[in-house]
Order: sequence, then structure tokens, then C-alpha cells
Amino acid sequence: MLKNILVALDGSEIAERVIQILDNLALSKDAKIILCHVFPTPESQMELPADRPQPESPTFSYFHIEKQLHSYQENLSFTSELELVNGDPAEEIIRLANIYKTDLIIIGSRGLIGMKRIVQGSVSSQVVEEANCSVLVVKPR
Repeated sequence: MLKNILVALDGSEIAERVIQILDNLALSKDAKIILCHVFPTPESQMELPADRPQPESPTFSYFHIEKQLHSYQENLSFTSELELVNGDPAEEIIRLANIYKTDLIIIGSRGLIGMKRIVQGSVSSQVVEEANCSVLVVKPR
């Protein structure tokens, strides 16, 4: 049974689809949802994969993302928490999943293929490879 679910959201258009998929899952009433967003640090931005949105003004971005996550949280019928952290996106998602002992991570993918994916990397691929729990990757339509 899925009790703790970490939902990684990046502020892009795929975030809406990730929330739709979450809404469609048959979860127990006592499931706990952790909505998270990772703000890349200057060091991790140097290597920022193409499937991550490029950062805006840090202050604007933080409040915009926080507002978006609160809006998602208000519409959930489950107990939920917000986590807004700084760091390397894949590493932080995995760290949060370990802290919360999650049974599932839900993450979006922009669907990069070929050389673009090889050169620019993929946060969702890294999370799938390194997570200690199951990962549901939501692809664009």
C-alpha cells in the first residue's frame, strides 16, 4: 500500500499533468503526499539538464512556485506537506524521498530523446536509477 508519496514538481507545464495523474491514483485515505520543488543552486545550474526550466529571478521564482504548490495542496484530498529546497534537483528529490521513507516518487519528464538527452541529461532518469523506491515518470501527452 502506498502511504508516503513524494511528488516532484518543477513549475513547468508538465506539473499540471503530474497533479492530474496523482488525482487519478487510487490511494488510501491515510496516504501522505509531499509536494516538492528544488531550486537549483548556482553550482548545479551550471549542469542544469534541459528538462528543467531555466531559473528566473530567485525571489520571484520562489514566491511563484510556493503559490503554485499551495494551490495544488488546497485541491488534494490527502494530508500533504510542502518542501521547497535548494540543491541539485535529482539529489534533493532522492534525499527527500529517503527522509520521508516514501513508497513512490512521481516526477515529470519532458521527453528528451537522442543526443539532446545524452548531452543535457535527465533529472527523471537519474531519480529512476538512484531512488530506493518505485518511481512513476509522467510523460507529456
